[in-house]
Amino acid sequence: MTQVPVVQVLDLKKNYGETQVLKGVSFSIYPGEIFGIVGPDGAGKTSAFHMLGGILDATSGDITVLGKKPRDTRLEIGYLTQLFSLYLDLSINENIEYVAGLRQVSKNDLKERRDKYLKLMDLDRFSNRLAGQLSGGMKQKLALCCALIARPKLLLLDEPTTGVDPVSRREFWDLLASITQEGVTVAVATPYMDEAERCHRLILLHEGSIQDEGRPQELKDNLNLKRLELRSNDLEKLSNRLHTSIDKAQAHFTDIQEFGDRLDVLTDNLNIAQSIIQKESVGLDLSISAQEPTLENVFVSKLKNAEVKETTARFPFVQKGAPSNSTAIKAEHVYKEFGSFAAVKDVSLQIDYGHIYGLLGANGAGKTTTIKMLCGLLQPSKGQMSLGGEKGNLRSALLRKKLGYMSQKFTLYDDLTILENLEFYCGVYCVPQDLRSKRLNWVLENTGLLGEENRLTGNLPGGWKQRLSFGAAVLHQPEVLFLDEPTSGVDPLARRQMWQLIRDFARQGTAILVTTHFLEEAEHCSELGFMVAGELVAQGAPGKIKAEQPGSLIELRFKDNQAAYNMLKTKLDSWRVSIFADAVHLVLDHPDIELESIIENCNSQGIECFSSRRLPFSLEDAFIGIVKRQSTANAEASAA
Repeated sequence: MTQVPVVQVLDLKKNYGETQVLKGVSFSIYPGEIFGIVGPDGAGKTSAFHMLGGILDATSGDITVLGKKPRDTRLEIGYLTQLFSLYLDLSINENIEYVAGLRQVSKNDLKERRDKYLKLMDLDRFSNRLAGQLSGGMKQKLALCCALIARPKLLLLDEPTTGVDPVSRREFWDLLASITQEGVTVAVATPYMDEAERCHRLILLHEGSIQDEGRPQELKDNLNLKRLELRSNDLEKLSNRLHTSIDKAQAHFTDIQEFGDRLDVLTDNLNIAQSIIQKESVGLDLSISAQEPTLENVFVSKLKNAEVKETTARFPFVQKGAPSNSTAIKAEHVYKEFGSFAAVKDVSLQIDYGHIYGLLGANGAGKTTTIKMLCGLLQPSKGQMSLGGEKGNLRSALLRKKLGYMSQKFTLYDDLTILENLEFYCGVYCVPQDLRSKRLNWVLENTGLLGEENRLTGNLPGGWKQRLSFGAAVLHQPEVLFLDEPTSGVDPLARRQMWQLIRDFARQGTAILVTTHFLEEAEHCSELGFMVAGELVAQGAPGKIKAEQPGSLIELRFKDNQAAYNMLKTKLDSWRVSIFADAVHLVLDHPDIELESIIENCNSQGIECFSSRRLPFSLEDAFIGIVKRQSTANAEASAA
């Protein structure tokens, strides 16, 4: 690039006492880019952002932002931190006015920019609503609006969408793409690889050093590996066979990862890998499809090359007798009404022991209310429930001992040490004395906190807190486990390890209900349910749900992607159009008829399209399509 960088970082080092968190990092960020920094917990991402924002000084090295030291250009930097920086008891307008005052924005500019950004973010209808009454997605949009009100030239976003539902996340990233066209350069830290796909360039940071850098497609191409998706009637058996044979096939199998209804195998030789897989799948139904690697494959491979070990010690399970029946959780035509408002409408689902069920939905879809009924915290207005074999009193003390629960909010005590928290949960869950030591050690080993037992829990990074909270929830080997966004804020390698543990519990017979806003990890569930406006509108295995999507996902590349995006938004339903780095994604129900006309229309307006290709639907694409189609159908039914 011949442009002058907005950000120039040269040999940046940062020490906290004897701990070196950044070890000679160098990178540049250019005008109009969305630049991503990805890495595991403790990689140094937040420290780097603090120095870019002029909050911290470097130990050594050099940083310039817009040609100056960061401290001298802070009025031209917007910063959205991990924790919400909003005042919850102020309205949307009051939050914006307060930030505008701090950032020395004139009254005329404030009115113009506030009106513009509130409309862009679809918040103008709620300008007098208290920030504390907004959904997670709306809070993030407001925080972004506050960060933009001073019209910064550089916008720093530190994990901006943690806890935000998939529809709001998609809208948030489309907003970022639009903002770069106004002259704003964006640097974003994220642990989520589907978000990293939407950055123009990335660096992979690990233990203070850059492991890789480039455009998302370049990183995947440079991996020089192919990904095989394997589906079988017995994934566990196939996985065991492949792992048994991996020593002799090591030159060609670089990774095997299990998901809810498939195995992913990374290989440098498709023919040899397929031959080995066919040999090891004798007696099993098998289907194989070749796909390009994902960014998560790049991330995990690079960390493995950096000799980062996956720690997944086996939980000290105790053999339990088989339950009296196979069904752990069942809802039959369940409703929940609050006055005249129906939060849940005619929901029926069944989760058997040994299965992992993912309950997904946008904010306000009714997930939390449904879960509260399923675990006995709320009585349904109508319908039948059963939990752990009980149909009557779902709040009995005996039943409670069979349940594990990890809530969305971190539930351990910040002012207790790690060990004190775990010992407290051992007592609450009545873990037998002869098992406590083994299980405490298991939690500490799998969280990477062995030797850190006396550290205050409140001082841990968010990802480590999540892993610790999961460990506390399973200390008693529950028969039914509820996990509400268990890996929120957790990096890909730690997320992968946690899902391996979740599968281990399922294989021991535990029934598991999971909620998540990140559809990549919903692939780990054996069955999914999608909720929209209180109704369960789709159920099935991840592969089945994706395969049943109408139409196709098309990737288009234009000379001017933003112009194409803006124009296509006026021609199609807005959810069908999205920007992914240097490409535009379209969902078309009849691509053979529609695509040629769309390209001709763009070309006629001087927006040249120079490539197109079909992509497989991701689970996020499927989710957004189902939610939006159902919402449209509901609106049409109400208007009729």
